[in-house]
Amino acid sequence: MTQGKGKHVRANGIRQHYLHFAGTGPAVVIVPGIVSPAILWAHVGDWLSKDHDCYILDVRGRGLSEAGPHLDYGVDACARDVLAFAGIIDIGRPIVLGHSMGGRIALRAAALAPGVFGGLVLIDPPTSGPGRRPYPVPKARTVELLRSAHRGEALEAIRRSPAAPWPENLQQLRAQWLSTCDERAVHVAYDDFHGQDIFADLARTKEPISLLSAGEGGVVSDADVAEMQQLRGDLHAVRLPGAGHQMQAEDFGAFRQALGGILARHLRNPGRISPGIVRP
Repeated sequence: MTQGKGKHVRANGIRQHYLHFAGTGPAVVIVPGIVSPAILWAHVGDWLSKDHDCYILDVRGRGLSEAGPHLDYGVDACARDVLAFAGIIDIGRPIVLGHSMGGRIALRAAALAPGVFGGLVLIDPPTSGPGRRPYPVPKARTVELLRSAHRGEALEAIRRSPAAPWPENLQQLRAQWLSTCDERAVHVAYDDFHGQDIFADLARTKEPISLLSAGEGGVVSDADVAEMQQLRGDLHAVRLPGAGHQMQAEDFGAFRQALGGILARHLRNPGRISPGIVRP
């Protein structure tokens, strides 16, 4: 694997850190999930750089980006970070890939500033919200994992996790970087999962949009997909059978095939992504 180049930029009034996997193709920006520093997506960036110019963000409060009690960790602030980053780096209209919390951030950013992005790929975004079923990964589990990392016991906690195991190299990397995540950011993210309406953001977006959801874990249900397609008749949905929420780590081969197909579709038909649910 080639090593992405880590850089800092000041955007939206904070220090943002990112990894750049330089490529000659269209720009892709990855916004990771709730306790996923950019480095945990480096294997994805390395693969994407063969056909794309890939940027992976450390969301505020994670990795090497700015953190602390002075920051607003809400979805609006995080969305404006992505918009400011894209503007300062000057990468045209990138396709934004958002995993889990990152999907909700990407969707909010697109709703706040139509036309900035060339397309969105939402990867298993939480569909919880007011009056809806809760996000199926309990906050207590995530917080305890993070606290274990802050005690220096991350690897043991990761190996006790009920989630599907990651490859050993990614487990080691996760254990090394998990303690960079600010617990305050986790609490705010969970509050937003249940207090903010992802479907309202979806209805406001105009960019080509695709959904890649896991076959296991219950984060995105078939009913959620149907409701999303009612709001956006052009939404292209792919369900990855047997894959869990952290599909990019648990089954990278299947994830790579599914995401590769989605990105190829975006590039063939910019602005004209046709509807339908696909199960590879």
